Amino acid sequence: MKTLIDGGYFFEGPRWHDGAWWCSDIYAKQVLRITSDGRKTVMAEVEGEPSGLGWLPDGDLLIASMHNRKLLRRKPDGALVVHADLSGHIPFFINDMVVDAHGRAYVGNFGFDIWNGAEPQPTFLTRVDPDGSIHREGEGLWFPNGTVISGDGKTLIVAESGAARLTAFTIGADGGLSNQRVWAQLGESRPLASAGDLAGLAFGPDGCAIDSLDRVWVADAMGNRVCCIAEGGEILAEVSAGDNGVYACALGGEDGHQLLMCAAPDFHSDARRARQEASLLVTVVDATAP
Repeated sequence: MKTLIDGGYFFEGPRWHDGAWWCSDIYAKQVLRITSDGRKTVMAEVEGEPSGLGWLPDGDLLIASMHNRKLLRRKPDGALVVHADLSGHIPFFINDMVVDAHGRAYVGNFGFDIWNGAEPQPTFLTRVDPDGSIHREGEGLWFPNGTVISGDGKTLIVAESGAARLTAFTIGADGGLSNQRVWAQLGESRPLASAGDLAGLAFGPDGCAIDSLDRVWVADAMGNRVCCIAEGGEILAEVSAGDNGVYACALGGEDGHQLLMCAAPDFHSDARRARQEASLLVTVVDATAP
């Protein structure tokens, strides 16, 4: 295990792309590109606080802007334009997402105002097609968060942070999602009565990655670890971050065998905004990025 960089506020949405790591530092309001030797470049400033990242087939970067619920598109010259405005479709902040090979973005959202004591509510995913059109997908999801797509492009798997499970969908030819099913139950799933119930989950699946064998590597926000999960829920491997929580992960590196973990003391908004204690940790695992 080594520290790639530290001194961040709260890292999210990590990806390996074009020979470097990319991630959002939410409370710094920045999207970063980080080389394997730890050199950091700010690639975008996002006032609405960035989270999920993904690339369109033409190479433009999509950024989930959490607070204003917009997908931003970074052009080759660095300019940011609105790719899709989800504010009229989603009740509260957007978060992580995945972009498929066709340029379709699947975006998660909180579902309720977790920071101000709102009553927990289930929610859905939002599909944004390359032309910016918006489509509601799936129902009854508790805090849909990190999302991955299988190697054949036919299955989408989303981490339901509020239900301790990974949920799968079949991806249709038009990008629509069907056949909603539990891919892996990772702990007791019970209705949330308050945001505080999140802290009581035995496993809090958060950001995730998928390897070349379609195993899901998922950050356990409640367990200071990343676990490699097989369909059905068996934990095949576990990587600990010690005293730090882990809230997202990615597979990549020059050899494809590196696991990047977004670590911080906790995920509480006020505390993370106040202190630069987040880090990106890297280790080698028995897995290969797709």
